[in-house]
Amino acid sequence: VQLQASGGGLVQVGGSLRLSCTASARTSSRFIMGWFRQAPGKEREFVAAYNWSGGHSFYADSVKGRFTISRGNAKNTVYLQMNDLKPEDTAVYYCAADNRLIVSSIRNDYEYHYWGQGTLVTVSS
Repeated sequence: VQLQASGGGLVQVGGSLRLSCTASARTSSRFIMGWFRQAPGKEREFVAAYNWSGGHSFYADSVKGRFTISRGNAKNTVYLQMNDLKPEDTAVYYCAADNRLIVSSIRNDYEYHYWGQGTLVTVSS
């Protein structure tokens, strides 16, 4: 499974961006696609994930209410709509996916087998 991420850029505080991630295939009914981010000097952290089985979404507390992950109309695509962006949202954002992940592991980056290239999001103040 290959993942193609896009949509990063430079935005001012309070602005919005939408990231997209498209998977080359969705090989399981338990397919989960998620977003992680890594800021300079920090560890990679969970941002959001979408479970294709049931259509459930999961969020880190730091982005809840500001970010929305959703399934796109295009095949095997998820979007991450990011609103009310803050300087602390500045990071390289990575799309990840797995076809056997269980929901209890959804926030663990080491559980994901497939990764896309990162896309840089910079929030300027």
